Amino acid sequence: VSEMPLPQKKRWESMAKGLVLGALFTSFLLLLYSYAVPPLHAGLASTRTPEGTAPCSPAPSDPETGTPANGSAGGCQPRRDIVFMKTHKTASSTLLNILFRFGQKHGLKFAFPNGRNDFDYPAFFARSLVQDYRPGACFNIICNHMRFHYDEVRGLVPPNATFITVLRDPARLFESSFHYFGSVVPFTWKLSSQDKLAEFLQDPDRYYDPNGYNAHYLRNLLFFDLGYDSGLDPGSPQVQEHILEVERRFHLVLLQEYFDESLVLLKDLLCWELEDVLYFKLNARRDPAVPRLSGELYRRATAWNVLDARLYRHFNASFWRKVEAFGRERMAREVAALRRANERMRRICIDGGRAVDAAAIQDAAMQPWQPLGAKSILGYNLKKSIGQRHEQLCRRMLTPEIQYLMDLGVNLWVTKLWKFVRDFLQW
Repeated sequence: VSEMPLPQKKRWESMAKGLVLGALFTSFLLLLYSYAVPPLHAGLASTRTPEGTAPCSPAPSDPETGTPANGSAGGCQPRRDIVFMKTHKTASSTLLNILFRFGQKHGLKFAFPNGRNDFDYPAFFARSLVQDYRPGACFNIICNHMRFHYDEVRGLVPPNATFITVLRDPARLFESSFHYFGSVVPFTWKLSSQDKLAEFLQDPDRYYDPNGYNAHYLRNLLFFDLGYDSGLDPGSPQVQEHILEVERRFHLVLLQEYFDESLVLLKDLLCWELEDVLYFKLNARRDPAVPRLSGELYRRATAWNVLDARLYRHFNASFWRKVEAFGRERMAREVAALRRANERMRRICIDGGRAVDAAAIQDAAMQPWQPLGAKSILGYNLKKSIGQRHEQLCRRMLTPEIQYLMDLGVNLWVTKLWKFVRDFLQW
């Protein structure tokens, strides 16, 4: 057998060395990242702040339900102390942008994560996870992803802080979560059909492993995010107890399907101006990336997420009671005003007037974070000529979460490392 020519042999040796070095480097980065990621099923006790740590405000034993007192005969004062329990796949990134802008505009103090864009999710939240936390520290706004732990959060904000969260139809949320997170849930890798979502819903118990890595993303995600056991027996009295606890703790529960109406209620609750709640839809995905569930699959998805379904039904009913108390005609007028103002900002700010695919986004500062292995999340191009009056507002309204956090001075070394690994592997 003739020997391989020398130049070709050297080329193969060089490629082999490159592959070995690349594999070693990637393994090192993944190992480093794994040390920064919390265990999936971290217990509540393991994240509690040490005994004796002074809170900003004590947690009331039985917080009052309803709107916090705000105002007098002369009108209300804008509320600046806010806890936003950011649930997954519920238009929460859009609401996060609203809170970032308000806090930045008024020079408020945020409780931000340290190293990541979330508070070590899916571990429970603890005060010690806050960047530059010191015992007794007090903050105006907490709004990044976490697994909710009421006592720990309560200890970081003043007694009159407003607690809000947002819910979504559980079947639609499950569909979105399946497409966004499915590739990082290993038990879905066994699904072989082209429509993995439909295959899973035909017999979810066959595939689902409650102890599997990232399994929480694919069943009762709202219940999980709010700090409860997403695998509870639906017949347990604890389910209703947890739902009523959410009602006591949160002053307003927004609904993704009625986002504009939700923002009108929020504006009224917080005594904010219309400009404070203007928005562009962020973290939206291309329609083909998320096929709509059929009637039967919708029913199956709802049944699979029965705890979230009960939670959603409860707060859907309470939401419309709040709308009735606000006034249907008044609500219609204010929603129309919000939509007109959003449309005006769209014409002023957005090049082409619409969201575009990731590949068409010209400015890296406007590039949203993409799910693993796909580029299905849309973004925007900022107009090149915007009047001085609106230039800053336009940029802030269009800035994705990760870039906005960096603009606000958040330490995101873990997130940046993970992005480097993904880019290196072209995920």
